[in-house]
Amino acid sequence: MLEPGLTPRQKAAVIVRLLLANGETLSLEQLDPTSQAALAQEMALMGMVDRHTRDQVVAEFCDSLEQVGLTFPGGIEDTLDMLGDSLSRDITDRLRRRAAMTGQSDPWERIAALPPAQLADLALGEATEIAAVMFSRLPVPKAAQTLGLMPPLRARQIAYAMSMTGGIEAPALRRIGVALLQAAESLAAPALDGGPVERVGAILNFTPANTRDEVLTGLDQDDADFANEVRKTIFTWANIPQRIDPRDVPRIVREGDQASLLRALAGAKGKNAASAEFILASLSSRMAESLREEMAELTRLTDAEAEDAMAAMVSTIRRMEEAGDLFLIAGEASDDGAGVTIKTADPG
Repeated sequence: MLEPGLTPRQKAAVIVRLLLANGETLSLEQLDPTSQAALAQEMALMGMVDRHTRDQVVAEFCDSLEQVGLTFPGGIEDTLDMLGDSLSRDITDRLRRRAAMTGQSDPWERIAALPPAQLADLALGEATEIAAVMFSRLPVPKAAQTLGLMPPLRARQIAYAMSMTGGIEAPALRRIGVALLQAAESLAAPALDGGPVERVGAILNFTPANTRDEVLTGLDQDDADFANEVRKTIFTWANIPQRIDPRDVPRIVREGDQASLLRALAGAKGKNAASAEFILASLSSRMAESLREEMAELTRLTDAEAEDAMAAMVSTIRRMEEAGDLFLIAGEASDDGAGVTIKTADPG
């Protein structure tokens, strides 16, 4: 049995053990690695604590909490998250970059936040091995987008070099990250998010089909190359069979609004009908039959309601893609915006 007069570390171990015994879920990840290891080692060495000592530790802990009037995040990243939109975007970015370059935060988080075009320029200006390290640290969707912007030969060299990046130790990895972030500072940052192709494509994604078709037809006449690039960025209901892996359809159906799904499936006509059949064919026979029965019960479904429902399901897919829960299939643009199925990532 431990004697009264525990050390601060032992008292912390008592509090953690008591919380865990009461079924609380604790996250100690905010502690530095040394403190986490010290706490675990202390808990491993401690035996039984009598009830009187336990109550004293708890009382002291509660007294300490009552003395706290206000707490601050204790780090620049948490502080900026707390301030949110209270600071301008330019100031927030500048503070995050400064923190990353001075070792106060992880430089790789800032690098991963750069747009794909800027990452591609950064990779082209670095040695193949350094670029390979950068790609190995990027989220898979961002790495796929960036690699697609690079010359094929350079992309192949970087992909091969990634096989040799596994043995880099943490200090060296941080130094590489800081150096890349400093190099990124010298690159011209775009005044607007994304290029004109991405901005036009994003707008047309949420534009009614008739308007979208008219705009694309006009762009074909004004600048066919630009129109073709815009088509590659567009993802609509009609693109689902070419851009979605059938294995991902059940997850999309579960994630989406069921009322919107039924209206979208029931109202899909013409070039949109193939997407409805693709979705139903990708589900289990029981679920597909159940959806068909519910679709048959829908009445007075207007074209506008069907289009709104299809747009809602497309928004669900886009949201899943942005969250990294889904990877779209990349491809070359065709007349309807669909493309050849070339996988950019395994949905795993």
